[in-house]
Amino acid sequence: MLLTPETMRFLLLVSALGMALLAAFYLHRRELTIAEYVGWGLLALLLPLLGPFLVILSQPGKRVR
Repeated sequence: MLLTPETMRFLLLVSALGMALLAAFYLHRRELTIAEYVGWGLLALLLPLLGPFLVILSQPGKRVR
């Protein structure tokens, strides 16, 4: 299977969006204010490949049970 540049860009976009979605689901399970949620969410979106990892590793807020 030959990967064209368009296919590789599409796969990169899908993986970046998937990681941002995982970070959003992670933040949903944490107890944060609206401003904190927006701030951490923007970090996950504006740093496309590194942001979601930083959000999850920093464990912001308290865990909601």
